Parts: sequence; structure tokens; C-alpha cells
Amino acid sequence: MESIKTLLLTGYRSYELGIFQEKDAKIAIIKKAIKNNLIQYVDSGLEWVLIGGNLGVEMWGAEVISELKIDYPQLHLGVIFPFAEFGEQWNEANQEKLVHLKQEADYVEAVSHKPYQNPQQLQNHTNFLLQHSDGILAVFDPEFPGKPKYLLDAAEKMTENNEYLIHLITMDDLQNTFYE
Repeated sequence: MESIKTLLLTGYRSYELGIFQEKDAKIAIIKKAIKNNLIQYVDSGLEWVLIGGNLGVEMWGAEVISELKIDYPQLHLGVIFPFAEFGEQWNEANQEKLVHLKQEADYVEAVSHKPYQNPQQLQNHTNFLLQHSDGILAVFDPEFPGKPKYLLDAAEKMTENNEYLIHLITMDDLQNTFYE
């Protein structure tokens, strides 16, 4: 496995996976797959994992990282929001998750220090995350499109001129994790 110092973690939002309850068994499978992959990267020198703070895979990944930090204190979590006041329109339970995420993170910042104004802020966020990471780990299957496709398309473009790792955890990978 190549040495990656900073990895961007992303994937489906919870609703894209039909997950609406914290006790859904699918979450445990997703977290296990993320953990298995992250451990391999940490063992090869991974120091930082960046996320954008979205509900779903990114939040579950942050929980995995918090657990891994016990055995891998060199691992750090950076949360880079696209804009100021990100998540303030979420319901109370999800806002609590956001507060907890900020407390667990080693670094929290927003690309734009203004509240949401236009889609350019999201594009700037994507560019920032890609420029500040060595690769991307995404729970995403091209056969099942969703929001992560935009970020992955930008990552694909980046590979044309740069060395940039794209590692997908597909539905087949999740199925295999289930049977491990």
C-alpha cells in the first residue's frame, strides 16, 4: 500500500442508503469496512483524515477515527466545512451529532467564512479538499450514483495531471465485509 499522509473520506449520505435510524445494522458494516481500510493506511503512514462533515459515511467515519485514535494516537481528524454555519438548518438530533463531531476533531475550519450564498462555495470546498489530500477513500459504487459522484468526478480529473489515489469501497466490498 502506498504511503498516504492525508486521506479524504467521503461517501453516501445516510438517506441515500435508506438509513434513517442510528441502530440500522448497515451502519456497523460500513464502519467495519472503513475501519479495515483506514488501518491499512495508518500502518503505511497515514496521519490525517479529512471530512466535510456530511451526515452518513463521513460522520460514521469520524466515529471510526475516534475509536482508532486510542490505538493509533498519530491519527488525526480534520473537519473542513464548505461554509460558515454549516448544518445549522439540521434538526436538533443531527445538530448534536455536529457538535460532537467538532469536539472529537483535531482541526475544524470552513473554506468559506460566510454562510451559504452560492454553489461556488461548494466547488471551492471540493477543490480545497482535493488539493489538501493525497487520496480519497469513498464508500461509493458507480452503479449506484449519489452525491459523492461530484467529488469523485473532480478527483478523477485531478488524476489526469497529478498522482492522486482513488479508493472506492463498493457495494460488493460491503457485502464481503458483512461475511467476514
